[in-house]
Amino acid sequence: MSIQEIDLHHCGVERAICAYADAEQGWIVDPGPEVTAQTLRDALPDGFAARKILLTHIHFDHAGATGRLLEWWPEAEVWVHERGAPHMIDPSRLVASATRIYGDEFERLWGKVLPLPADRVRVLTGDEPLDGWQVRYTPGHASHHVSYLHESTGTAFVGDVAGVRIQEGPVFPPTPPPDIDLGLWHESIDLVQAWSPQQLALTHFGRWDDVDEHLGRLREQLDTWGDAARTSTPEEYADKVQAFIDGATTDPVTRSAYGQANPPSTLYAGMARYWAKKGERDHRSAAAE
Repeated sequence: MSIQEIDLHHCGVERAICAYADAEQGWIVDPGPEVTAQTLRDALPDGFAARKILLTHIHFDHAGATGRLLEWWPEAEVWVHERGAPHMIDPSRLVASATRIYGDEFERLWGKVLPLPADRVRVLTGDEPLDGWQVRYTPGHASHHVSYLHESTGTAFVGDVAGVRIQEGPVFPPTPPPDIDLGLWHESIDLVQAWSPQQLALTHFGRWDDVDEHLGRLREQLDTWGDAARTSTPEEYADKVQAFIDGATTDPVTRSAYGQANPPSTLYAGMARYWAKKGERDHRSAAAE
């Protein structure tokens, strides 16, 4: 069995979004946005038929193509966390919210997000063994995030909860709003590490076998950038992130991929919302004592 690593060349950028597939077993993990669905299909072997589509979470860069794939392979079963499943079955609210952010750019970036037939969706709690996979609920980046351990290869498919790491670049936490929770994220890192996986499969980008070192770097970066968000304006934060990436990379392809996979201008809002919510919780807790 061979896991296929597929560069989706999102918006023409190399190494920004990676999908994973196994032709023999007929599964795909995180098929990417609908706008790159044909790129994914063209990269798969002739005669490939998807039987399972595993979603780590429902953000468009990971899951947007799923409805299109079910048009091509209507017998496939989609695995998704219970918090995300309703939005895959009826994505109208999700799309409407995103369209307010992206405006006329939405379709160029993400394509058409098609609804899933409810009878093709396998709803996960994030604590179940399924057909040679282990599943864990791993929030922190998103409230509907799960990770998958492929037992026969020891590969952990971790979506965004293990961060972004592209070629020679640094491990970096993607922190768009609205679900960032640094405390839960640290707990999710611990859950992934407890699997003792042989390698981490990142959507952004590729597979890495220095698991403990990678996760250790991510813990440090979560704390570093969490603290930075408390003392920065949005513009300052984006500039600091860009300077960090530029200082840690030399290859222009790598820099472009970081910018596409994890745009610095999108990261402050998630951190700021986390700190605001934490402050409200702490205030309520103190008032109750």
